[in-house]
Formats: sequence, structure tokens, C-alpha cells
Amino acid sequence: MNIEKQEREKISLDDLDKSDIPDKIPTKFINSRVIVFNPLYASYLYAKEKFFGAPLGISKPRLEYFSKPSELSLIEAYYLIKKGRISIYDVKEERELSIKDFHKKSKQIHDKFEEKYEIYNDLRLKGYIPRPGLKFGADFVVYKKGPGLEHSPFIVHVLYHDSKIGAIDMVRAGRLATSVRKKFVIANPSTISYYFFEWFKP
Repeated sequence: MNIEKQEREKISLDDLDKSDIPDKIPTKFINSRVIVFNPLYASYLYAKEKFFGAPLGISKPRLEYFSKPSELSLIEAYYLIKKGRISIYDVKEERELSIKDFHKKSKQIHDKFEEKYEIYNDLRLKGYIPRPGLKFGADFVVYKKGPGLEHSPFIVHVLYHDSKIGAIDMVRAGRLATSVRKKFVIANPSTISYYFFEWFKP
């Protein structure tokens, strides 16, 4: 299915066959961002492969074809390149990046990249769908089914094993989580363990 046909017709992702989507979806690394430029591939990764990427200029995408490129977070991109699901072409260096190359770049760009990836990967293994949680003041907002299908039950903040969190920060996080009807979770990447906080009035 070529790009011109995509633009002429309304695309139904349910009508696609395996030949329409490459084994390795091509992406480009531009100014520290990973972009899926082909809207069909971007839509497929989001709607059919458990919510990878965020379409550019669409705040609440539907589970259908959208005629926009999408951006993968560095953590999502690292997860997918390790799975062999995407390739990443560095536009500045004019070469395809290996897993090792991309890992090195991501560590330089993204604070706590390895720690966050360990938790992201574990949540995916457990069947959850972690999405960027910046708007909630956390590392991830976590879904059981996916955005648009439910309200996320958890927000997750990743801390180093020797990190400390003050009482004021804990109360602030708890109040935020409660205000958006979510549970606040601290994740320890060194032991892959989770600490849930529930707030109540005595």
C-alpha cells in the first residue's frame, strides 16, 4: 500500500496484511528525537501494537489511521529497536544506528535513562502499557488496556535505590495522584520492585 493511496483513501488498519508493514519500521533520529514519518507505520505502532509513539499535533489520538508522523520517546525507541521492530537512521551522521549506538546517545540525552528503561521494560513484560507521565509530574502513567480505553490506574516515579524522598515531596505526589484518581507508585530499578501509596483520612 503506497503513500499516494494512503492520501487518496481513508485507511482501515483492520484491512492491512503483513506485507503492508515492514518487519523493521524505519524511523529517523533528528535533534535527539525519534520520528516515524510514514503515517501508516506511525498509526500501526500506536493503534495495533500497544500504543507506541505519540502522533504530532494530535493530543488525543483515536485507535485508527491518522495522517501524521509520530514521535517515539527514547525509552520506547530503545525497547522497539531491541525487539527488532524498528530501525533508527541518524540524519546528522547519515547512518543507521546500532542498538549500542542508540543506547549510548540516549544515556547522554535522557536523565536516568537506564533506570527508567528497566522499569518500562518490566511493566511491558507484565502486560501494562506505560506512557510518558510528565504532565502528572512522574516518569510514567500506566494503563492496563491503553489510553482512550480507560483511565490509567497508576502513575510511576522511578528512583535510584539509594535515593531519598522527603515527606513534603511524598505528600505533594500523593495529593496529585489522588486529584487525578490514580495510585502513586515508586519503582526501584535495582530490585525491580514497586511501592504503592494509598491516601486516606483518619
